[in-house]
Amino acid sequence: MNFKNIKLKNYFFSALAAGLVLTACTRENVIDLEPYNQISENVAFDSKENIVLSVNGMYQAAQVGLYNNTGSSTAGRGYPFGAAYFQQNDMRGEDMVNTAAFYAITYQGTWDPSGALNTVYYWIDTYRLINRANLVIEGVTKAIEKGVISAAEGNDYIGQALFFRAFSHYELVNFFARPYKHTAGATHLGVPYRTKPSNSVATIEENQALGRGTVAENYKQMLADLDQAESLMTSKSTRSAKNAIVYVTKEAAIALKTRVYLSKHDYAKVISEANKLDGLYKLTADPNEPFANNYGNSESIFSIENSATNNPTVNGALASQYNGRSLIAISPIIWNNPGWLATDKRRGSSLVINRSGVLFTNKYKDTSTLSDASPLLRYAEVLLNRAEAKARLDDASYLADLNMVRNRSLAAPATEQYAAFASKVDAVKAILLERRIEFLAEGLRFNTINRLQHDDLVPMSGIPGKYRNGQLPLAKDYVIGTPYVLKDGDVPALAYSNDKYVWPIPTLETSANSVLAAQQNPGY
Repeated sequence: MNFKNIKLKNYFFSALAAGLVLTACTRENVIDLEPYNQISENVAFDSKENIVLSVNGMYQAAQVGLYNNTGSSTAGRGYPFGAAYFQQNDMRGEDMVNTAAFYAITYQGTWDPSGALNTVYYWIDTYRLINRANLVIEGVTKAIEKGVISAAEGNDYIGQALFFRAFSHYELVNFFARPYKHTAGATHLGVPYRTKPSNSVATIEENQALGRGTVAENYKQMLADLDQAESLMTSKSTRSAKNAIVYVTKEAAIALKTRVYLSKHDYAKVISEANKLDGLYKLTADPNEPFANNYGNSESIFSIENSATNNPTVNGALASQYNGRSLIAISPIIWNNPGWLATDKRRGSSLVINRSGVLFTNKYKDTSTLSDASPLLRYAEVLLNRAEAKARLDDASYLADLNMVRNRSLAAPATEQYAAFASKVDAVKAILLERRIEFLAEGLRFNTINRLQHDDLVPMSGIPGKYRNGQLPLAKDYVIGTPYVLKDGDVPALAYSNDKYVWPIPTLETSANSVLAAQQNPGY
């Protein structure tokens, strides 16, 4: 299967609601099944060629979303796994600075159910991707039964769709629900976990009546989806070097499970899943290589492909948002952290741009044609996930995983690598700092903040305070080794007890769905 230059077209098919807002407006009741030709669902899976197009359409939905804030067709916002995924997660944390109005609501925590369009469309486009994945699962299953496609090839496509379904629900749970440890047994409300496509009156009504499961139920289903995806998909070894990165593989499902189990605080499972990838991936020698050669390196497990002719445009591409337009800067909060060595290669010009003393990431380099891949899973994360899980379980071999990631960025690994820590708490803190440095500007910061609420070793309480919003940081505030102290005008911390710690279910959804209207998050 080759990723093709897909140009989206609106296709109005009244029975195919996008799986979320079912009555709010005409354009919300749209599913683009086939990105080249406007064909109905009845033929979208009746040939191998159409099946490939439908699967490619699922990737397109993951890459750019389908609609802009006015409801018209576009290929330029980056929901759910384009720049929006990275920015929403980064803007909820303290290590990147919002320099303009683009993500001010997320950065300051001032959203409401109807006005915060970035939040609203995170929900909408993510459920659209879920619906598209469910259409692929159902359509390819029937195609296998009819002999249209072989079971082996069809199962691989189904596995890819299951991966997207699980990943999408996982992101929704992180934003629209409290973290796993909020209640004993995670019995608090999660999100509606949709496993059927909205492609008939009956399934539309069924999905509309589906309430929010508990977080425990959400995690159980997403892990079941990922287990099944792993069992159905082919290995990266069966694909070309590029396609092993830009298409979901068995290994991608395993890698994502290490993240999900870490959020669930099931450390033994983090380790057992990570162990499956031993010998299959290798960290690059230089920390810049996964970004300089993002379609052909030994470390990237899964990235969304972009190209000069198929990308989320200047409003949704990583290189545009984080680099070319200077909309998101590196915060003095992380830059000045004394634990980040001054000689660390990740401070160098290959990964950081200095513009008159203000620092920006250079991970996303192609500001001209916006062809940088969106890196969703890297082997460095799997190693740090396992390191943290081992440290928490008193397995001393965590140090090898931690140093493997850190050492490649050190000027003198032989003398600067970690040797030992005074306590388990110190070890976990070092691993968490390494995560912040290694994945700076990669959309993982809030994921960590969220799972550390109520943590037994290194608990966080809400979202830390941030550098001031809406303007470039001052060059004088970047001082390596001198911790940045919040000042008047900076964004204050957001307490975990604050209702705005959790995003509201959008009014666009609750106004059309009485079930979810009754399950709105408190305070909205």
